[in-house]
Amino acid sequence: MEENRVYYKELACYEKELKKQIKIKCQDGYFDLMELPTNIMREEMRSYIFERGKTVSYSTICHDKTYYKQVCSFLCQKNLQNVNSFLDIPQEKWIQLLKGWMLQTGKPLTYEKPNVFGTKNVITAYLIQYFKQFLIFLQPEDEQDEITKDIWRLDTLGIEVKKNPIYNVVTLNFSKIVQPDIREEVKRAIFMNLHYEAVGTVQRELSAIRKFSGYLKKEHPEINSCIDIDRVILEGFLIHQNTENSSHKSNSDNVIKLRNVLEGIGKLYGYSNLDSLFLNTDVPPEIQPEFKNYSDAEIKRLNAKITELDEQIARCLVIHQMLGTRISDTLTLECDCLYMENEQNMIRIHQVKTKTFEKPISAELSKLIQMALDYTRSKYGETKYIFVDEENSSRPMQYTTIVHKIRGMILKENLLDDAGNLFKFSTHLFRHYYGVKLTEMHLDDWTIARLLGHKRLGSVQHYRKMSNQKMADETRDIRNMMTEILYKTLDGWGEEYEQIRQND
Repeated sequence: MEENRVYYKELACYEKELKKQIKIKCQDGYFDLMELPTNIMREEMRSYIFERGKTVSYSTICHDKTYYKQVCSFLCQKNLQNVNSFLDIPQEKWIQLLKGWMLQTGKPLTYEKPNVFGTKNVITAYLIQYFKQFLIFLQPEDEQDEITKDIWRLDTLGIEVKKNPIYNVVTLNFSKIVQPDIREEVKRAIFMNLHYEAVGTVQRELSAIRKFSGYLKKEHPEINSCIDIDRVILEGFLIHQNTENSSHKSNSDNVIKLRNVLEGIGKLYGYSNLDSLFLNTDVPPEIQPEFKNYSDAEIKRLNAKITELDEQIARCLVIHQMLGTRISDTLTLECDCLYMENEQNMIRIHQVKTKTFEKPISAELSKLIQMALDYTRSKYGETKYIFVDEENSSRPMQYTTIVHKIRGMILKENLLDDAGNLFKFSTHLFRHYYGVKLTEMHLDDWTIARLLGHKRLGSVQHYRKMSNQKMADETRDIRNMMTEILYKTLDGWGEEYEQIRQND
């Protein structure tokens, strides 16, 4: 019967797929609700499928069918008496029953998945993940105030949260702070910090306090509140941290972030013991990191393979190199970023880390950016950003998308650096390469800073302000040289893109 079926084409993700103008598979596919034992269960599952269709891709829904049928088989074989709804049994009990059935039927509870870093992750079986997500969906709405929960949804806190749009941070998790009183103290401090700190900074603060909490559980189980922390306990933790296999930079950052949180707690709760807990010497002196950079040969090898990737990914990374920007600034380029001034191509860059700045670009680069913009408009319509997330075009392309594509390519192609090792990919190395080339041209620090979008100069005392026109005139030869350098590295760039080499 039709009413007992949920067809794929009824779901929101089907409409999204149609807009992409991609050939749709399994158009007549459906979920047969009659495979579930009771009417209540059928309606519960129907609601979940429709809701899930709003948030996942069409291909994910197609994959869901496999796990749905397995859930139906599990219920049929278990033949549970007096169970009319999935809410009749606690969530934990359901998962136990499912795992037992999986073991009986020879289905693995976990599997190993290779990652782009060359190692393997142990992943919970998709069937368990699917069933758990469904059970969570059915749970009544939690009416607790968000900040009293152990997992916060950032969009429900009622404050404007400073996020980098290329990272999709949705929640903050406090559950691994094992001491209940410390957990509540940290929550208040973190909520305060969210008013003026970026989410990325807050995440590192949480990471530092979680490590400290784990140390207290092991070495000082009697500590329940931050009011009980003294200098002796802190010194023990600092010694413990310095003996771990972690980088100097990481240890320094952990100390700074831990101090931020504990001193914040001290101010909020009036814990005087936290006011002078840290000494300036607790933070190891900064060690100048090794400056890493790609060689010309490495750039050429890497770009030869990059240009064989998905065309928009390839455009994005070539544009990134030619601009010399931070990756966050490249991925958040807005559709109105290009303009002309005195017959000079200009670009407006809204920097995530600092401020908006403008700089001249070559006609060739302007054409390439326009091609990327045309591609996005043809596929997604009008958007804010040039490079967008495939699943949600209101967001910019996510940094993890770039990293996974490139690191996966490096592994697949066995791409080696000049030392004979697999490439260590970082988008910031492109920026280093750009900066090195500028210094090799013997430019002054101010010009380099303008081209790189730096807010200030560490060693320059007096700033020389330059108009856009003066900057365009003074940097034209340099920009042309940079364009030529990068073009020489683009072996493998197909005929479709040869037009970007042409002048107007």
